[in-house]
Amino acid sequence: MPDLLSPVTTVIAAILARTHSLAGLAGLAPGSGGAWLLAILLLVIIVRTAMLPLTIHGVRSAHARARATPQLQTLQRRYAGARDRASLRQLRDERRRINAEHGVSTWSLAPMVLQLPLVYALYRVVSDLTTGHSVGAMGAALVASASAASLLGLTLTSRIGPLLLQHSAAAVVLVMLALVAAALTFATQQWFNLPMTSTTDLSGQPAGIAAIQRLMPWLAGGGVLVAAWFVPAGLLVYWVINNAWTFAQQGLVWRFAPTPGSPAARQRAERAAVG
Repeated sequence: MPDLLSPVTTVIAAILARTHSLAGLAGLAPGSGGAWLLAILLLVIIVRTAMLPLTIHGVRSAHARARATPQLQTLQRRYAGARDRASLRQLRDERRRINAEHGVSTWSLAPMVLQLPLVYALYRVVSDLTTGHSVGAMGAALVASASAASLLGLTLTSRIGPLLLQHSAAAVVLVMLALVAAALTFATQQWFNLPMTSTTDLSGQPAGIAAIQRLMPWLAGGGVLVAAWFVPAGLLVYWVINNAWTFAQQGLVWRFAPTPGSPAARQRAERAAVG
């Protein structure tokens, strides 16, 4: 997979090298901790902004699937137990008609899939940077600059475990970063993603799967905390910035374009009625 995505990581690395060079415009010394912090911030903003068309398409596709789901479930119950060829062909044709009526495309999941290489490449470049590996335009000199840069007693390669063993005050900063990253992940799942899950979708699932979905905010937030023990500070900074973007983005979707049939959609309708 890394080899297949090397062109994407090369582009991301070139953007990071460029954002670092722009740090001087903000009055930051090249190679300083502040310059690299700003570079990572700008990198996340640029890449996530470029992904917005895919995100918008994904939201529209989710809405189309949610509108089609009640009819598809009714259709599935109507043909439950059907095994003859004629019935199965009719089921397929009816399903195709319903999907077409609501604008559900066979490529509706493509935007989400297309985002994965960009997300992976973004993570890969920041990870390589913080572990001292050159990638694309991020050559040895820039990687060495990033490794040497420090801010608040931290470098991009600092880790929580060793700092705690040294009773370093910088460990508190890393712990706070980990808590913020985990809190943003939890809040995004709990406040925005879970309320935008259609109740129609949940009603058609086994109780175990629905319970797991309700636990996802805790699992996601806890997973970030566990991972934070092992990753360098540079990745924690990336997680905080990236998770903050996701929090804001999902908050806007929750507020203005919730999934039809979801609790968030009902809340929006109630707000509109009151207003």
